[in-house]
Amino acid sequence: MTTPTLSSFAAPRKGAQTPSGGLAGTDTFHIAGVELTSRFFLGTASYPSPQVLQQAIAASGAQVVTVGLKRQLAAGGGTQNDFFQLIRDSGARLLPNTAGCRSAREAITLSQMARELFGTNWIKLEVVGDEHTLQPDPFELVTAAAELVRDGFEVFPYCTDDLVSCQRLLDAGCRILMPWGAPIGSGQGLVNPYALRTLRARLPGVPLIVDAGIGSPADAVQAMELGYDAVLLNSAVAHARDPVQMARAFKLGIESGRLAYGAGIMAQQDMAVASTPVTGRPFIL
Repeated sequence: MTTPTLSSFAAPRKGAQTPSGGLAGTDTFHIAGVELTSRFFLGTASYPSPQVLQQAIAASGAQVVTVGLKRQLAAGGGTQNDFFQLIRDSGARLLPNTAGCRSAREAITLSQMARELFGTNWIKLEVVGDEHTLQPDPFELVTAAAELVRDGFEVFPYCTDDLVSCQRLLDAGCRILMPWGAPIGSGQGLVNPYALRTLRARLPGVPLIVDAGIGSPADAVQAMELGYDAVLLNSAVAHARDPVQMARAFKLGIESGRLAYGAGIMAQQDMAVASTPVTGRPFIL
């Protein structure tokens, strides 16, 4: 069977129902020239069935979903086309990724294939440097990013939380960064909040998305409370006992964390501070 051209993945289909993520339209943000209302990016691997995946996307409110091109090309035939149709029907924007690549050249080639297949210049760039931790290779990542940016791609690089590596990716032309919270699929949460906090403080104008290692909605809340723009995860939903309910839990957690960040979280104190003052001006006159 011939795989159709899927340029409709570059944006929701005209007339398609767009997922209602975000805060009832009050908390929009722009990324790569696109306005989104959901700050939840969802992966599409390892779900119990296509139907569960479809329901999880709807429950999450996600407007961007990722797919590993290598995995889908390996599926081939009708299975591949059925999967593409499921994503199209969700109304979500597709973010292809280069998961499984071990070199810059391999990732660049796969990115070019993804652009031809899906009709989008968005690419989540992954170049693995260590087989045990699946940690990104910072050198190959920068090399691939620089060439892809020159070739007109909007590169979403999956990187570590190292500030200097992130700065090099920005120097290469990336406008978005996706630092990990912990190794992919580990569910450890944010193992180095200090590093993530430092990135947010040092790169105030750069869209930052925590990607990988998120295990529970509490981790997503923490990421959003640090001021991150969005969260991308897969395993925590796909491997849950009830992926659809977990997708909704993450949706609410991400919204909650964003609200808390915007509201201003109280500073921690080294001592008790009375909630009710006993001196000074009374609350009610």
